Amino acid sequence: MASEMLYPIMPIYLQTIGFSVVLIGILEGLAEATAGLSKGYFGKRSDLSSRRVPYVQAGYAFSAVSKPMMALFTFPWWIFFARTLDRIGKGIRTGARDAILSGEASPQTKGKVFGFHRSMDTFGAVFGPALALLYLYFHPGDYKTLFILAFIPGLMAVLATLLLKDRIQRAIKVKTATPFFSFLAYWKDSPAEYRKLVSGLLLFALVNSSDVFLILKAKQAGVEDSLVIGIYIFYNLVYALFAFPLGILADRAGLKNVFMGGLALFSIVYFGMALNTHYAVFIGLFFLYGIYAAATEGVAKAWISNISDKKDTATAIGTFAGFQSICTLLASSITGLIWFQFGASAALLSTSLVTLSLLFYFKNVPGPEKFRRTPDSSPLTPDH
Repeated sequence: MASEMLYPIMPIYLQTIGFSVVLIGILEGLAEATAGLSKGYFGKRSDLSSRRVPYVQAGYAFSAVSKPMMALFTFPWWIFFARTLDRIGKGIRTGARDAILSGEASPQTKGKVFGFHRSMDTFGAVFGPALALLYLYFHPGDYKTLFILAFIPGLMAVLATLLLKDRIQRAIKVKTATPFFSFLAYWKDSPAEYRKLVSGLLLFALVNSSDVFLILKAKQAGVEDSLVIGIYIFYNLVYALFAFPLGILADRAGLKNVFMGGLALFSIVYFGMALNTHYAVFIGLFFLYGIYAAATEGVAKAWISNISDKKDTATAIGTFAGFQSICTLLASSITGLIWFQFGASAALLSTSLVTLSLLFYFKNVPGPEKFRRTPDSSPLTPDH
């Protein structure tokens, strides 16, 4: 909620304090790249130390403190520092947080647990922008106060993490040097199934550009600004409502099956977006888009955690998340270039067709149900 209540007004606020569109792009690119790379590094640090909670607490604390910092001073370097601090906080907590979720689930309940997390996270993405719009309705243009108000739910998140406790670790840990890019070595040491799955996920990330392009397509078709924002909140609400039940379904019907169903919906949505010009159809497409997100994001992490060694869970998820962030940045650049050169329909249609071809790739990726861990968490062995 703290982060998402600022998401819709961030570019507007930055422009009011003198940031150009180019500078905003550089700021967001730098911040996301920092978050992406730090996910792998801090995920590995968490695994090496066998600690989770300190990383989760520090990550949420950094993000909470960064919110009011952006309202205190408006110097460009200060804004860059505050925004980067927020993203570093996300990088610190992601791998450790997901490892906690994985550790509290069995292989048969991973979809349910990660689905519940995505549901709660996305409800924040519904209430956050709604509260921001409500505040700005009564106080138009008062962006700085919003940044200060966002500190309140951020602080509440930090206080909630104080209730967490790490499981007791009896193993003696040897101190190991951990250069920033050392997590990249995990790719070579990881199970073959991990590399095959993550390769497919990263190929998808290369075409899964920012949701901004879908919003721009709706605006290009003549949908009013207020309705566009309403549709985006509606999409997040659908995502939040479906993430938990689809996680449960994934545990029963298979993580791979639900994930591939989500990819099929993604392809349909982009195909429809490319050709549609009627606002009612846009509402239906964003409804399907919410179901796609619910069927893939949490399920993908559950899938990764089920084919990774327990002691490497944070590294495995953090490494994937790091590469995914970089691929997402590239995806938005590629989509933007195609949009500029050939138009919106060409950009969205190409995304739809590439995603459709990826379904054949994932069809040949064994589902996590094909593998199991041995009792001592040794590398994966075929379950036959």
